[in-house]
Amino acid sequence: MPHREDRGPLRILDANANRAREALRVMEEAARFLLDDSRLAGTLKSDRHALRAALAGAGDLAAGRDVGGDVGRTLTTPAEGERDTVVAVVAAAGGRASEALRALEEYGKAVPGVDAAAIEAIRYRGYAVAAELATRLRVAAQAKDRRAQLQAHPWRVCVLLDRAACRLPWERLLAAVLDAGADAIQVREKQTPSGPLLAHAREVVRRVERRAAVVVNDRPDLALLSGADGVHLGQDDVGVADARRVLGPAALVGVSTTSLCELAAAVADGADTVGLGPMFPTATKPGKAVAGVAYAEAALRRHPGLPHLAIGGITPANAGGLAAAGVRGVAVAASVTGAADPAAAVHGLLEALAA
Repeated sequence: MPHREDRGPLRILDANANRAREALRVMEEAARFLLDDSRLAGTLKSDRHALRAALAGAGDLAAGRDVGGDVGRTLTTPAEGERDTVVAVVAAAGGRASEALRALEEYGKAVPGVDAAAIEAIRYRGYAVAAELATRLRVAAQAKDRRAQLQAHPWRVCVLLDRAACRLPWERLLAAVLDAGADAIQVREKQTPSGPLLAHAREVVRRVERRAAVVVNDRPDLALLSGADGVHLGQDDVGVADARRVLGPAALVGVSTTSLCELAAAVADGADTVGLGPMFPTATKPGKAVAGVAYAEAALRRHPGLPHLAIGGITPANAGGLAAAGVRGVAVAASVTGAADPAAAVHGLLEALAA
């Protein structure tokens, strides 16, 4: 058997090969089980096998293994035990993989049979994969936090902002309802072309300044481009899954429903909020059948705690009856946008819901 010092390069390759494969496997499990991403998981699995092939020409590396005599086996740092999130786990694995692969690449050049160029290619792919994994896991964590926040503090008053329906200049109305405590603003202009609507949505987002959520009606693409928090969809719009493909997993997606069947589908599709209505006749949806307060009661019995907004013809005068039926949030248009004092209208809605 070669002397200990003669086995040194092989021991380095053995230790770093194990470290690299273990780190790649940690990242692979994140792609497979946390993101359900077969592409990333497949890339990482292929790289584990490619690494084995790149080292195969060096012979049996395990034959030179000396775990008991490894002076670095007990060397640790406090940071090695600090993994408070899955993002931190993946980031640490990515760092270990890149360091181990660099050591394999460099020492492999001195060992016959090692494909150092192949190891270099794996290392560069690893940089990109680790960055993508960390970013997507971070976004997923943000999405979870946003939904938990919405669950804990559901919207009470969402104002449907249509400039043509505003009695006051829309800028003054927006400032007034925000000061009065509106939780959300929906940019809702059915007849405005895409370009001007995008410019308007961007201006609304800028003026709101995170004081409330901003969602765009019907258009996930414009919601994304404007920087809004999400989109609200009707039954004839794209589905929840397609909206998330456009907006990403952190966006909030709401869906209007008029029946328990539509509500069940929205919940199954993963909607963050649901519209329930119309509660009363409304000029916003002329001719649409009224679902009524009974629908809201049935919906909230079937899905208690679901973030929701009752919609359609709601005013401060009738919001109290909705509150008695279990409604905790409303989406309103004319009763606020057409009011001489929109702030007072929002205050009236909030008081009715609280009572």
